[in-house]
Amino acid sequence: MSDATDPWLIVGLGNPGPEYAANRHNVGFMVADLLAERIGGKFKRAQKAQAQVVEGRIGPPGPLSRRVVLAKPMSYMNLSGGPVSALRDFYKVPTDHVVAVHDELDVDFGVLRLKLGGGDNGHNGLKSMTKAMGADYHRVRFGIGRPPGRMQVADFVLKDFSSAERKELAFLVDRSADAVECLLAEGLERAQSAYNS
Repeated sequence: MSDATDPWLIVGLGNPGPEYAANRHNVGFMVADLLAERIGGKFKRAQKAQAQVVEGRIGPPGPLSRRVVLAKPMSYMNLSGGPVSALRDFYKVPTDHVVAVHDELDVDFGVLRLKLGGGDNGHNGLKSMTKAMGADYHRVRFGIGRPPGRMQVADFVLKDFSSAERKELAFLVDRSADAVECLLAEGLERAQSAYNS
C-alpha cells in the first residue's frame, strides 16, 4: 500500500509530433505542459523509457507538497502502456499513485470526471496502460463529447478542437491541472466533490 512519501506519476496521454499538438486526443499533453509550467520545469527525454519527463513538487510547501514525475509518452497513444509502466518501475511509484489525464468521449465537452480504476471505454491509451500494469490507477477524464453525425470516432479525436471549444479550452485545461493538484494534496473524494461537474 502506498503512503504520503511515495512519488506520484502524472501521465498526460497524447500523440507526439506537431501535427497532433492541438487534437482532442492530445488534451492530456496540454494539461501535463501546464503542470510542468506551474512547477517551473521543462520536459526532457527520459533515460529509461520512450517518454518525456519533468521531476518536481506539486502543492504548497509542507505536508501537502508531493513529489511528482510528469510524463508524456512518446510512443503514440495506443502504445502508452510500455513507457508508463517503465517509468512507474524506474521511479518506484505504486500503481495507485499513477494518474492518467486523457480525453473522454462519454463525457460532454467541458465536463471533468475523476476516478480510480475501471474500464478503458475503448480508449486506446488506457487500454494499453491497463494491459501493462492493471487498472488500479487514477484517471482525470477530460470530456470531449461524441462525434457529430456519422463522423468516425478516430477522425473526431484526431481533429483539433472546434473554434467554439477553443474559446473555453485554456480555462478547462487550467481546471484539469487544478484537479490533479487537488487529487494529490487532498485525495480522490475531495477532488471529485470539487471538480466532478
